[in-house]
Amino acid sequence: MDAKDIGVKIKQLRLENGLTQEELANRCELTKGFISQIERHLTSPSITTLIDILEVLGTTLGEFFSEDHDDVYVFTPKDFYEKTDESLKHTIHWIVPNAQKYEMEPIIIEILPGGTSFEDEPHAGEEFGYVLEGEIVLRIGKKRVIIKEGETFYYMSNKPHVLENTSSKRAKILWVSTPPMF
Repeated sequence: MDAKDIGVKIKQLRLENGLTQEELANRCELTKGFISQIERHLTSPSITTLIDILEVLGTTLGEFFSEDHDDVYVFTPKDFYEKTDESLKHTIHWIVPNAQKYEMEPIIIEILPGGTSFEDEPHAGEEFGYVLEGEIVLRIGKKRVIIKEGETFYYMSNKPHVLENTSSKRAKILWVSTPPMF
């Protein structure tokens, strides 16, 4: 496989995952321009950078260069991708690789005291969550609802929405969006 094939395959995987060049770049801590150059065959990534890109795209070097495409149904923590946003005081764990190409996208989000999720603007779709630890405040439009450990939430995504941790303990939430939005 030459540099041209690598760029084509990365672009194909990115599109299958429903990511823009900017979203892929952000998750890899690269620039949009660099991703664009790779996809247009103007540069080749280092092996380390390629491994990082493929991890975000839910694959490995072996799978990327393999001709075999077996479906995978079970994922382990080594398959997960994690990103921390220190300003919002949260960490997102993408727990299903390539979930952006499916109908729904599950994540686990850990929100520290005083932290929030990203504030989502209204969009088509539905969202479900289960509070694994702690408690959160769900703001949907002008409504505020407290959700405690062991409780769930479900809503249409047609109003601005955000999760907040106003407690003094860490909150951990399994959150599923359809279509994929995280």
